[in-house]
Amino acid sequence: MPGPANFRDDARFWRSPLLPDAELLTAEYFAQEFAPHWHEGFSIPVIQSGAQTYRYRGTRCLASVGCIAAINPGEVHTGERATDHGWAYRAFYPSVDWMQQLASDMAGTPVGVPWLPDGVIEDAEVAAQLALAHRMLEVGNDPLAAENALTAGFALLLSRYARNRPVTQTVLPDAARVELMKARLSENLSEALSLSELAQQVGLSPFYAARLFSRTTGMPPHAWRNQLRLNRAQSLLRQNLSVTEIATMTGFADQSHFNRHFKRAFGVAPGRWRL
Repeated sequence: MPGPANFRDDARFWRSPLLPDAELLTAEYFAQEFAPHWHEGFSIPVIQSGAQTYRYRGTRCLASVGCIAAINPGEVHTGERATDHGWAYRAFYPSVDWMQQLASDMAGTPVGVPWLPDGVIEDAEVAAQLALAHRMLEVGNDPLAAENALTAGFALLLSRYARNRPVTQTVLPDAARVELMKARLSENLSEALSLSELAQQVGLSPFYAARLFSRTTGMPPHAWRNQLRLNRAQSLLRQNLSVTEIATMTGFADQSHFNRHFKRAFGVAPGRWRL
């Protein structure tokens, strides 16, 4: 995507199976001026650079870097640049059903549609988590990690800012389900497995399954699976297989992905580890 100095609009709508019935937008705008409009679902843009101004519920709002310009379903709003260089954002457009289901999963019981504040949300932690999830969904090479980031980011948003904030249910010990999830994660390390698929195996919501697994093991499912991949890679390195072969056999996206995770876990690159 070009930098703001180019003064050129550049926008791409796309979709991810991990966020059903929704669109996502990666955009940089300079000349764009949004006419008054509304969405059937939520609009959750996270400002990445510059600043955007918009009229919403009778107020002129200003969203700068690290802000979330959340718009509730059916609410008319506008949008235009607030700086000479325009603005860039990563936006989610989740459906009402998806947001309500997540809130219900958090509470452990059906709840109403969550409703977000009328103004700009200034929370660097929530914005960073949502932006990370957006990038991971866009890259698309690790659905387990991406869906975990997506669920965690939106759960944090709702827990802090929904007017009808869901009271998050307590995680109860369940060693049997955790062992079943470990077995599923271990079956085929090259398989593209999502958090929803893992949770469905044990009859839990993705939100609760991730919390149960993390609380029990000390790691979210994708991190636990990556560590298992790395442990198996060590065994393969002892057999003098090539690093490229091992990366493929253990389910990493490519050799650089494997090298990065290996060094973070063991302090050296895999090629140096076996010397």
